[in-house]
Amino acid sequence: MGGMEGHPTRLRRLTRAVVYAVVVAVPIALLALLIRTKFGPLADLDQAVSERATDFTREHDGFHTAAHTWEMISQPWVMYAVLGVPLCLLAWFHWRLRTRAWWALATMATGWILAAALKMLVQRARPAIDDPFAVHHGYSFPSGHATNNAIVVTVLLLLLRPVLGVTMRRLLLALGAAWVLITCADRLFMGAHFLSDVTAGVLLGVGLCIASYAGYVGWSPPDPTDTTSKESADDDAHQVA
Repeated sequence: MGGMEGHPTRLRRLTRAVVYAVVVAVPIALLALLIRTKFGPLADLDQAVSERATDFTREHDGFHTAAHTWEMISQPWVMYAVLGVPLCLLAWFHWRLRTRAWWALATMATGWILAAALKMLVQRARPAIDDPFAVHHGYSFPSGHATNNAIVVTVLLLLLRPVLGVTMRRLLLALGAAWVLITCADRLFMGAHFLSDVTAGVLLGVGLCIASYAGYVGWSPPDPTDTTSKESADDDAHQVA
């Protein structure tokens, strides 16, 4: 009887995950379409923001140095190597949050692949700026820095939720949001991306994590161990609504 009662709940949660994924996919797909069709107002806005941002960087050597440093430390592989994977291992071995750690690793890998696939699909050229002060390779949409930094921050906030108090959750949320916003601004000031690139990156990163987490909560496999009980109890207490 208990299994029959649990099935509709899991189904509702998984359905919610699909709905979240669609809600995020629609604006990203719309942006990609507007970019591919060279929609005038969007192209003009992107170009205007890019020119003003890069002009400021070019005129301020100290700011350029700081922006370049941030560009280096916020590279996707650095974020995964320094924060993402180590904290997943800590959650697995120290806090015994094993299913959450699996979810986090799978979500980060999926996000990396999706961002790379979208770049190849849209094939948007990088901003062309006068008197360039930095060279960036590859396609522009969506921003890999914005996508992967948003993924790492969101995944880790959800991964570590069971072991954090309310105050620490709020503090890390504020710090994580600031980190992602600074990273997005940095991509503009360094002439690496357009405004629509970083916007799509954040939408993809945060949206993927929320949809994935809703699916993970809905999965909630039965396990008699204390570890899974702790994780499941936490999931039940804060369903993605």
